[in-house]
Amino acid sequence: MQPPCPLTLSLPSDPAVLPVVRAFIEAVCQTRGVGDDERHALVVATNEAASNVIRHAHQYARDKTFHVQCTCTDEAVEVALIDEGRPFDIDAVPRLDPGELRIGGRGVFLMRALVDKIECSQRASGGNVLRMVKHHSCPSPPRSTPERQDTAGRDNP
Repeated sequence: MQPPCPLTLSLPSDPAVLPVVRAFIEAVCQTRGVGDDERHALVVATNEAASNVIRHAHQYARDKTFHVQCTCTDEAVEVALIDEGRPFDIDAVPRLDPGELRIGGRGVFLMRALVDKIECSQRASGGNVLRMVKHHSCPSPPRSTPERQDTAGRDNP
């Protein structure tokens, strides 16, 4: 079996594209039969990640582009966001107490809570790759069966 081929969406760094990001993840997950809970978690986490790319990595520079890459297997969905921003170390973001009252700064906390694995690496050509993995149990796709010809009631020569 060949490895799954990722689907990639390339977008300008503009907050107006966030609904497109959500719809893309939703559609990819639906076509693979990913369950509602896992799909919703990935949509929310990806929306937050894309918002962070636009706001923090690209600082609203609409001339910059980011890519959302989604790869599905029978066990997991991996979403990668590839940006052109300054280097970012996700491990340096503190693990906040969920009961702490504060304004902002909850995006990475939310992503960590919604996905099973999250990591960020720097690209050699500049920018970052944020990878999020969510495990799921995907029902097997229906097997294709040959069409049966119904010959009842027909005259055979």
